[in-house]
Amino acid sequence: MKRPIIGILTWRRGHTFAEPRYFRQLIRAGRRLGCTVFLFSPRDVHAARREVNGFVPNGRGGWSESSFPWPDVVIDRYRYSPTEAFRQYAAFRRKKLFRYANNRLANKWKVHRLLMRDERMHRWLPESRRYDADQLRRMAARYPVLYVKPVNGTGGRGILRIERNQDGYLLLGRDRERAKRAVRLRRLTALTRHVDRWVNKGFFMIQQGLRLQLIPQRAVDMRLLIQKDETGQWQITGHGIRIGGERSATSNLHGGGRAADSGRFLQARFGAEKTQAILAECEALAFQTAETVEHHFGRMLELGLDIGIDEDGRVWLIEINPKPGREILKELGKTQQYRRAIQRPLQYAMHVARAKSEV
Repeated sequence: MKRPIIGILTWRRGHTFAEPRYFRQLIRAGRRLGCTVFLFSPRDVHAARREVNGFVPNGRGGWSESSFPWPDVVIDRYRYSPTEAFRQYAAFRRKKLFRYANNRLANKWKVHRLLMRDERMHRWLPESRRYDADQLRRMAARYPVLYVKPVNGTGGRGILRIERNQDGYLLLGRDRERAKRAVRLRRLTALTRHVDRWVNKGFFMIQQGLRLQLIPQRAVDMRLLIQKDETGQWQITGHGIRIGGERSATSNLHGGGRAADSGRFLQARFGAEKTQAILAECEALAFQTAETVEHHFGRMLELGLDIGIDEDGRVWLIEINPKPGREILKELGKTQQYRRAIQRPLQYAMHVARAKSEV
């Protein structure tokens, strides 16, 4: 078989890219694996000529631009943003010009509803509703903690944590620029007014809050990376615990959080035997989630799962990211897992290319 050609679809402005460090690592890994890898954006595609204007590192810290043949497989790394460029990307994806290693995922609300159709997922899913003021009042009466989150978005932007206490309600959140916000309100009417302003007529969902503060006053969760390997089988590449900053609604590392080894962290809280059971449950959740997501959305390449572990050791699925980062593995010093996390998307793309050539 000829040397596979793999395109990475992403956002760019001039020679500026969304994830330059990761993309350089991908392209270097491609050379080691025996495939040609390049970056491109929707406007770089010349369908009539079956050519793509692509970019690779130039060795001087910048990027070289040249024409590439039509890729055998494309990995989609174009991440959501509320911009005209993203709307153009979405229209481009609907044209189905390429063989993609990964399909697109729907928004968080639609994903939750589809997961709820699979009874095997039920035990891991917190109650979630589409946001409106009536649902907020109902769920605020039912649960001491709620999360209000945008159905589209990444990095913790726009997420609001609401905690009911004897003095009223404590709200912690990050706005669309990721700036921290904290407000105390006494009455339910004041809460609904404030959250209505926060949502600002956007598409948000309300999620049952979980008792995830395994460290007092800190949001704690697990980020688990599950990826396809070179044979097309799902494998768990690695995971780590994320500990949020003080008075933060989320545990995101780029929002001030830090990483901890999953086994050591959980063992200090739950002991060795229960930790082993919790980790096994997290892995079962991951494999079932991958199966259910692919059933509804078609071929996937990798998923980053945000998994909550509550104070009783119960496991919950908080969120699915179809275009995940992998920096938590590097931060934990898991060099082999980190290298594998970079290689596996390319190995699976090469597997898809081989399967295509054998048809």
